[in-house]
Amino acid sequence: MSPIHVRARPGDVAERVLLPGDPGRAEWIAQNFLEEPVRYNTHRGLWGYTGRYKGVPVSVQTTGMGAPSASIVAEELIRLGARVLLRVGTCGAVDEALAPGDLVIAQGAVPLDGATRQYLGGLPYAPVPDPLLFRALWAQAEAKGYPHHVGLIATEDAFYATTPEEARKWARFGVLAFEMEASALFLLGRMRGVRAGALLVVSNQIGASELYPQEVLQEGIRRMVEVALEAVLEV
Repeated sequence: MSPIHVRARPGDVAERVLLPGDPGRAEWIAQNFLEEPVRYNTHRGLWGYTGRYKGVPVSVQTTGMGAPSASIVAEELIRLGARVLLRVGTCGAVDEALAPGDLVIAQGAVPLDGATRQYLGGLPYAPVPDPLLFRALWAQAEAKGYPHHVGLIATEDAFYATTPEEARKWARFGVLAFEMEASALFLLGRMRGVRAGALLVVSNQIGASELYPQEVLQEGIRRMVEVALEAVLEV
C-alpha cells in the first residue's frame, strides 16, 4: 500500500529521520540545521523535509500528537525507506530534579497508551530504544556538557487526564517524565527492524498551570536538536 498520510515517494525520505510532533518545529529544524531542505509532504499538516546535515541526508517529519498518529507516520516512513527514527519533543517532568530546558534521554517507556496496547494485543511488554542510538544520544549529551537525565519515561494518551498525584506515584518507580509517543515508536522499531529512540526537553512540571518561559524552552530545543543530529550520524 502506498503511504496515505505521508505522501512522499521512495527517495524523498532519508534513512535518518527526526520526529517532532509539531509541524512548526519540523520547519524550524529544517531551516536552521539542514542544508538545502526540501519539503516533501504537507498532507494533514504532517510537514516533512529532507536536507543534509554535515553532508549526510536527514529528514525531519512531523508526527502530530499522540501514539496513534506517531504510529501511522512511523509505519509509512519505514515503507519509504527510513531506518533510524528519533523522536525529538517535549515532556512534562514528574521528578523535581529535572530543571526547565533539561534534556531527557529515554532508557525505556512505560506503555500507558492505547496504540502500544493494541499492537501487542494486551501482552505485557517493556518498550526500550535501540541500544546503539541510545548510547550515541547519551555520549553526545555528555560530550557537549548539556544538562541531561537518563532513565524511564511514561507514554500516555490523555494530556489533561494525569494529575500531579498520579504522576508522583510513577516517580516512585523511577519515571522521570511523561510524554505521548515514545512507547509505540520503540515497539515499532523492534517489530519492523529499525532503530528508534527518544530525546526530550523538559517543558513543564506535571500539574503546572503553564509551560516554562519560551526562551528557556527554545534553548533546550536547540540543544536537543544538536545532540539528536550528531547522534543519528553515528548509527
